[in-house]
Amino acid sequence: MSTDFQALVLNQQDGKTTSNVQGLSLQDLPEGDVLVQVEYSSINYKDAMAVTGTGKIIRQFPMVPGIDSAGTVIESSNPRFKVGDAVVLTGWGVGERHWGGLAQRQRVKADWLVPLPQGMSPLTAMTMGTAGLTAMLCVMALQDAGVASGPVLVSGATGGVGSVAVAVLARLGYSVSALSQRPDASRAYLTQLGATDVIGGPEWSEKPSPLATQRWAGAVDVVGGTTLARILSETHYGGAVAACGLAGGVGLETTVMPFILRGVRLLGVDSVMCPTERRLLAWQRLSTECPNVEGLGLQRVVGLSEVLAISQEMMAGRAHGRVVVDVNR
Repeated sequence: MSTDFQALVLNQQDGKTTSNVQGLSLQDLPEGDVLVQVEYSSINYKDAMAVTGTGKIIRQFPMVPGIDSAGTVIESSNPRFKVGDAVVLTGWGVGERHWGGLAQRQRVKADWLVPLPQGMSPLTAMTMGTAGLTAMLCVMALQDAGVASGPVLVSGATGGVGSVAVAVLARLGYSVSALSQRPDASRAYLTQLGATDVIGGPEWSEKPSPLATQRWAGAVDVVGGTTLARILSETHYGGAVAACGLAGGVGLETTVMPFILRGVRLLGVDSVMCPTERRLLAWQRLSTECPNVEGLGLQRVVGLSEVLAISQEMMAGRAHGRVVVDVNR
């Protein structure tokens, strides 16, 4: 069989997920009205779960993972996109229910694509990726809620969403405290991103009091669980918390007291099914408000053959920042 491109393909054997870089033909690709020549993808926490077989991210095999991609249109039957257009894709179940971006070619629905912002390269787009989009949506949610100044907290700060959130908030003039499981080891990295303080400690895994000393005007939380409960108990009167992750668990053991005695708002943020109009605005803001992201040291570039090892590293909690995949490397 002739092969037209290389892709990372997941299969299931004896109940275990396997991953291999292999050649595919264009006929193997699922239906869609736009064919994209992918230049870069990335590895998000959800990708790492899929590649390592953790949880039930993938339910149908074979599957090409990768919830992010950026590249150039090479075929299109949709009038919204023409050959040569630079595009970016995040979310919409791609890499979970539909073949994703860890491949040199990708056939998708036009509704899933947005134009790459003018002046942003595919490499920059994937340095941002779903993590950057989610981080900006969280920042926008805090600003919409009136959190214009004051100390803000970012949990899971060394991860993809947390890293970009720290960088964006710092560039916007906020005083950012970065919460990390290993504050001493990550201090130099987070300070370089713009954090004014790096915190952490065993108290963040302990059940908090219903109302604690007010510390934060706002927060971006990617951890959930006990961490989110503590953040809520420490948020200023009238403050807001943008929650977008569950790395620390899906439960939330808290009380109504922060909400009814301090007027704290808990803002849920989703980037997977985010409406196109708000998605476009977030990408545009990323391009103008965090333009030199490669110079921040939050990104490393790997090839398709390295995805499994990096995914295992990520699931073990040893990765930080953003991992970009050069699919042609």
